[in-house]
Amino acid sequence: MVAEWHPFLSAEEPEPGVWTLTAQYDSEPYGRVEIRRTEKGVRYKAELYGQVVGWATTLRVALDQVRGRYLRTLGPGGAAKADWGEPLSRVGRVG
Repeated sequence: MVAEWHPFLSAEEPEPGVWTLTAQYDSEPYGRVEIRRTEKGVRYKAELYGQVVGWATTLRVALDQVRGRYLRTLGPGGAAKADWGEPLSRVGRVG
């Protein structure tokens, strides 16, 4: 059995029902998950830098949402630019 890392392992619970996620070298948390009781049952509110990124029915999914959104902020935005050369319609043509 291969053990897998999950954001749950780095979550801290500074107060009951509130979990925070902090990057390794940061002092402030980037994410927060709060347990809420709603008409439809228990839900977890997922936030990234104070902005709601989703709701979940389990803590595991809520932490996954926050961590995934955080990781996407670390990379460059938009699609990669590439020069693929001449279009196929022009390959092999003279002039």
